[in-house]
Amino acid sequence: MYYSSGNYEAFARPLKPEGVDHKSAYLIGSGLASLAAACFLVRDAQMPGSHIHILEKNSIPGGALDGDELPGVGYVMRGGREMDNHFECMWDLFRSIPSIETEGVSVLDEYYWLNKKDPNYSLCRATENRGEDAHTDRKFNLSDKAALEILQLFMTPDEKLANVKMTDIFDDEVYNTNFWMYWRTMFAFKDDQSALEMKRYMQRFIHHIGGLPDFTALRFTKYNQYESMVLPMVKYLEDHGVQFHYNTTVKNVLFDIQREKKIAKHILTERDGEEESIDLTEDDLVFYINGSNVENSSYGSQTKATGMDGEIHEGGSFDLWRKIAAQDPAFGRPDKFCCDPEDSNWVSATVNTLDGGEIIPYIEKICRRDPLSGGVVTGGIVTVRDSSWLLSWTINRQPQYRNQPKGQVLVWLYGMFSDVPGDYVKKPMRDCTGMEICEEWLYHLGVPTDRIPEMAASSANTVPVMMPFACAYFQPREAGDRPAVVPEGSVNFAFIGNFAETPRDTVFTTEYSIRTAMEAVYTLLNVDRGVPEVWGSVYDVRDLMDSMVQLRDGRPITDMKLDVKQKLALKELLKKTEGTEVEKLMKEHHVI
Repeated sequence: MYYSSGNYEAFARPLKPEGVDHKSAYLIGSGLASLAAACFLVRDAQMPGSHIHILEKNSIPGGALDGDELPGVGYVMRGGREMDNHFECMWDLFRSIPSIETEGVSVLDEYYWLNKKDPNYSLCRATENRGEDAHTDRKFNLSDKAALEILQLFMTPDEKLANVKMTDIFDDEVYNTNFWMYWRTMFAFKDDQSALEMKRYMQRFIHHIGGLPDFTALRFTKYNQYESMVLPMVKYLEDHGVQFHYNTTVKNVLFDIQREKKIAKHILTERDGEEESIDLTEDDLVFYINGSNVENSSYGSQTKATGMDGEIHEGGSFDLWRKIAAQDPAFGRPDKFCCDPEDSNWVSATVNTLDGGEIIPYIEKICRRDPLSGGVVTGGIVTVRDSSWLLSWTINRQPQYRNQPKGQVLVWLYGMFSDVPGDYVKKPMRDCTGMEICEEWLYHLGVPTDRIPEMAASSANTVPVMMPFACAYFQPREAGDRPAVVPEGSVNFAFIGNFAETPRDTVFTTEYSIRTAMEAVYTLLNVDRGVPEVWGSVYDVRDLMDSMVQLRDGRPITDMKLDVKQKLALKELLKKTEGTEVEKLMKEHHVI
């Protein structure tokens, strides 16, 4: 497996790998990484679909990419996905997945046309004082000291950030800024989480720093992620004969660990109470999504709270990873990610407005758009800056479900601090019913307090979900905690998804799931085509200049508060660039 860039290999079709017709594949879990791996097996490895088996413990596919209407409960989305134009592996995949809505076009075509016609941007990034615009005004409000703290992290080598928390590098000079509010609510970072992941995010998305305050960097699907992404992939795979085995729990994978070889030999499964062993040869490939950020999701309802279950249970994804990891150190250390649910949890909720009139005017006042227009509404999350729960909410294009009744709006919201009493509902978010969570949200929209209980009860239906491991990806870690996609010596086994390790890319993204799947398939089957490298904006001096100026709210470096020695050094540096292309670039990008 190797990386490539440019369109030479992007448009090429690889030759059929030798011996692929005699191989088979077993994919544990049906989340995005597994679905993507199966698609790459079909398209690029040209494996017969009937040789590909997806083992899923639930009755439907998709993993964390959900979007459902629970009978008698209501619509629910555990999370949403933000995407950008440089998800190279993702768009490489979806150019080949036919749309299930429009004949003759791909999912990529459909997505591209939608976001060109209706580009995303926010008109209100944050509120305070019960629905008033917080007037962040696209500013980061970083002092020179805060900017230097960020630069310090940006320039620190990965190996020096092993198990380092952001609180070891940042102080209130960063934490009390618009920058940090934007960042932590958009990506779900908490103050004490991994400095290494923070650095990766900054480097990965350096080309989008300017779009952070108003979300011009983002793009979204037409419907919820299940209908827009999962269903087209499943249809593609089923059309190619891929076998889906639902209600099948994988209890363990047993390995033959030799000095230079690691061979998966048996997959132990349970279905309808019956245990079975799938015996493997070196031609039987296993792809495993280790760990899950939606493990132990607990659903509430309009009248029921979610509670929280942070235990690791038999048959769960972390339990299976523990059993696999116990067989070889190269298989990672799951307990680095699943043993502190109090730090990794958050609660989300889906609010379904029912009458089309009572709540919508309050939404319109904040987002300054008609939620029923069919176009962009909030353009990304609106963060309630003075919320005790650190509440953020968003409304994507409506309808979000194909069967959604006309005139209704679906709102997704989440709170990062589920153990703190609310500002209106004096209870922790995890202890609140859907109706009480809606009351808290209506309070921060500015609804008069005497109208809040009635509106939450009769004008909306709210379904909350607790996810104890929602941002477990960001727990401080070191090399080896996440296993390599294909561990050294592995003959027929690969880890895929956001708890596997691939260089430079960022977890908690659809791109990471698809990238690890592509790397796994290309490695185990020796597919002779490059995996698109992570977009190289961190190595582009133009993007670096732009981001430096944007982070300082447009101020040039000559405006920095420097001591005499630093001023002389800067003056000498600038003098050396006079009359050069470097000076010309710095002027074009407003660095000087």
